[in-house]
Amino acid sequence: MAQLIFLVVLVGGSWLLYRKFVSDAEKLAARSRAREKEQQTDAIGTLIQDPETGEYRPRREDDE
Repeated sequence: MAQLIFLVVLVGGSWLLYRKFVSDAEKLAARSRAREKEQQTDAIGTLIQDPETGEYRPRREDDE
C-alpha cells in the first residue's frame, strides 16, 4: 500500500513539473517570437499605453 501511495505522489509531482516546464517553454517561445518580430520591423521596442495616465512607455519584461 505504501508503494502505491509513493507511486501516486511521484506521478502527480512529475505531472506538475511537466506542466510547469511546458508553461515556461510557451512563455519563452512567445517572448522570442515578439523579439524576432521587433527585429524584422526594425523596432527598438514595443510601446504600451499606461491606462491611468494615458502616456506611452516601452514595454518591460514583466509586463504581460
